[in-house]
Amino acid sequence: MEKEILAIIPARGGSKTIPGKNIRDMHGKPLIAWTIESALECEFLDETVVSTDDPKISEISKKYGAEVPFLRPKKISEDNSPTIDALIYTIDSLKNMGHNPEIIVLLQPTSPLRTVKDIQTALELFFKHKTCNSVVSVSEYEHSPYWSLKIEKGYLKPNFGDEYFNTRRQDLPELYMPNGAIYISSEPNLRKFGGFFSDKIIPYVMPKERSVDIDTMMDFKLAELILGELNEEY
Repeated sequence: MEKEILAIIPARGGSKTIPGKNIRDMHGKPLIAWTIESALECEFLDETVVSTDDPKISEISKKYGAEVPFLRPKKISEDNSPTIDALIYTIDSLKNMGHNPEIIVLLQPTSPLRTVKDIQTALELFFKHKTCNSVVSVSEYEHSPYWSLKIEKGYLKPNFGDEYFNTRRQDLPELYMPNGAIYISSEPNLRKFGGFFSDKIIPYVMPKERSVDIDTMMDFKLAELILGELNEEY
């Protein structure tokens, strides 16, 4: 049996910040559809599975071409449920059905600006760097954390000291943060490290304009605005 490259799109039904977020309309299609379509266009992916506890999300995901072979239990679909629990449940369930997922690609539906080229390039990095444990998409901090302040005894103080706070932005160290768009690991390493973070992570750097991770309504509106501008360009 050939080993598979499996894309998992985790999409639980409950969302308190934006009710129905994953299937909320964004430029004529549900939010999750943007991620499903990009995954299905990626020639490296053997299978695209949506992991959800919600029958409505399941129905819509199937309509846009994703596989939803089962609904995951509510107990691993709560607000505080770790994503890794949903991933391991999905992988184990698929293995019981005869699948053999060897490389896992996590694509969150809250990153609709991620493109098929982003997924393909991140996978190429993973293939190229044989000794890495994972590839994680990141973007550069818009405002350097070295300029952050803390309140100490009622007064503002530089969080990292005056030597950084009084330094020009271009002279500060470049720092990056995960943007939530793409995570890649082998199935054994995913289990070994309990996720995608370890001591050997290759970064896939994405620009800010494709790094919107939707958590609030402001994020949603920003992603809508950017998508609208992209649609006008084409």
